[in-house]
Amino acid sequence: MEKKRTQVEEGAPASAASPGVKTGELAVRDVPSSTDVASARVRVNKAYKMYVGGAFVRSESGRYTQVHGNGAGADPETVNVPRGSRKDVRDAVLVAKNAADKWAARSAYNRGQILYRLAEVTESRTPELVESLVRAGSSPADAAREVAAAVDRTVFYAGFCDKISSLFSSHNPVSGPHFGFTIPNPMGVVGVVAPDAPSLLGLVSTILPIIATSNVVVATASETDPRTAIVWSECLATSDLPGGVVNILTGQAAELAPQLAKHREVMAFDGTFGPKATELRAELERLGADSVKRVKTRSNLSTGEWFDDRKGQGIAWVERYIESKTVWHPVGV
Repeated sequence: MEKKRTQVEEGAPASAASPGVKTGELAVRDVPSSTDVASARVRVNKAYKMYVGGAFVRSESGRYTQVHGNGAGADPETVNVPRGSRKDVRDAVLVAKNAADKWAARSAYNRGQILYRLAEVTESRTPELVESLVRAGSSPADAAREVAAAVDRTVFYAGFCDKISSLFSSHNPVSGPHFGFTIPNPMGVVGVVAPDAPSLLGLVSTILPIIATSNVVVATASETDPRTAIVWSECLATSDLPGGVVNILTGQAAELAPQLAKHREVMAFDGTFGPKATELRAELERLGADSVKRVKTRSNLSTGEWFDDRKGQGIAWVERYIESKTVWHPVGV
């Protein structure tokens, strides 16, 4: 071990000096350096789990998928990530359904505050999110750019929360002594399949416009980089977002997406897929039609389009998952 020399100050109490060493002399002590301590201990590897109901859980099946990285950061090159099952989908939908009414009952101003707090927490964990993206193959510069874009997008939807009613409400001209008002309402539970890449910005961009409109979400994370989604889930858990509003499963989209599309408590489905998923998209639309579900599937946008504020965010992403309710009220005398 590296030895450090410690100067014993003159006039210090006798107990401050080593036995047998006179005051004012140099005492040599065996003090382990920080390098020695770091090399001697075993690191605590991160245990990756799914995020359901505000808690981190393993798959009920006990299955896992091995995800490979480039060995950057604290993780080993290969880590185990839970492989969600259809039972996990059912459990997550139940949790989301139970959280839906309370989330919808919150004021638009309060929802905006909560999303702004999420932006704060996400930005505070920038180094860890950047490290996770680098492990998945991004360059440090690209990873930092993606995290910054995810924070900015969160702020955008935080500010959108209290604008939704004004943008989508209307006063309808009617014939007769009545007022006719149309107001936006949430749909309820929405199933989401996030894009494989960009794993963080794509997840944020598909989930946040849905919860900004008072809906709740059950989402499947990127298959190629589920670790970053789990790290971001820790931002959800430490923000003010109530448990159950956002639930994130890891696993195979081809296995989990059909369970979301056909579940009768899921009111809408939003999926982003690669170019080879043509048959899966057709199956999801067929399953969604069976329960008269609103289904939107799309081919994955390019990286530039996800970063483009005119394409990766906006009113069209919000409008998709609201219902319009019209109220008639008699005109007073």
